Amino acid sequence: MLKGKLITFEGIDGSGKSTQITLLSDYLLSLGYRVVLLREPGGTEIGERIRQILLDMRHDNMTAETELFLFEAARAQLTREVLIPALESGAWVISDRFSDSSVAYQGYGRGLSLEMIRSMNTWATAGVRPDLTILLELGDRARDQRLRKRHVEGEHDRLDIESERFKQRVCEGFREIASEEPTRVVVVESQGEKEDTAALIREEVKRLWQ
Repeated sequence: MLKGKLITFEGIDGSGKSTQITLLSDYLLSLGYRVVLLREPGGTEIGERIRQILLDMRHDNMTAETELFLFEAARAQLTREVLIPALESGAWVISDRFSDSSVAYQGYGRGLSLEMIRSMNTWATAGVRPDLTILLELGDRARDQRLRKRHVEGEHDRLDIESERFKQRVCEGFREIASEEPTRVVVVESQGEKEDTAALIREEVKRLWQ
């Protein structure tokens, strides 16, 4: 019996997920909830090693199939080692990316079979589904500014340097997921001020208490 809640954040890199995850975590902690923060890929010793392989820009010859299998392997480890125990203990888990990312990136972005990816997601996550997914959207101009800043600061990775067409396919994929599951996936457009965006997200999270 999973007593806790799972909230996932999705969106293209540069959409502000990290900032909003921190703000939501602070909010839930202030209300007395126990919060566990996760990220994909990563969150375990094995997952962090897989993350290094996936994001290393030297691996520009990685096939789409290899990329998918590595993401699913990290997800399977994270689910069983950290996620399920946290939910069973009653914690509220906030994850920076989850199974929707594979559908958007490896499915819509890389062109792999959506049916295959969804089947692998179910296997990797042991059937665990998010209670709420926040899809953060950011205008192209604002996103490009954030990504340029990351490049200057040396924080870019293998997926950051993908083509704009690839990123557009990923964005379209996320929107399609949201249209298919509107009760789970909520699209939140990043506002000019991060606190304004956080307020919109808090209103969506409050639905989980009803």
